[in-house]
Amino acid sequence: MNKDMTVEIYEAIDAGERALRSLKEAQQYLNSAGNWGLFDMFGGNLITGLMKHSKISNASRAIEDARYDLRKFQKELDDVDTIVPDINVGDFLTFADFFWDGFVADILVQSKISKGKKQVAEAISRVNDILTQLKRYYR
Repeated sequence: MNKDMTVEIYEAIDAGERALRSLKEAQQYLNSAGNWGLFDMFGGNLITGLMKHSKISNASRAIEDARYDLRKFQKELDDVDTIVPDINVGDFLTFADFFWDGFVADILVQSKISKGKKQVAEAISRVNDILTQLKRYYR
């Protein structure tokens, strides 16, 4: 593998790891928002409502960060796609576009938080899979 190929794969790995960190942060906030939402539904008060909305706000911000990082990861994967053709990048790109479509607008309802948690977990899994494949080529 030549130096340019190695650099492209490294850049993809780096972008994927940033996306993964952002997704995990979003996952933590979504979990917390879900917990506060349940507490709020079953006997909460003004404080629990405020905490829930604070966590939802943090989750929305973290999701926007993850969205930005995933787009950068997509760009780097486009560069790598010709170098490492047997990595299944196409499915991820389709998934990422679908995943982020309208996501932040939908997050304000408790049932959407649960859906969001599942979607973020799936995104983490997919990014991990691609990073594993990229790292095999980088060695």
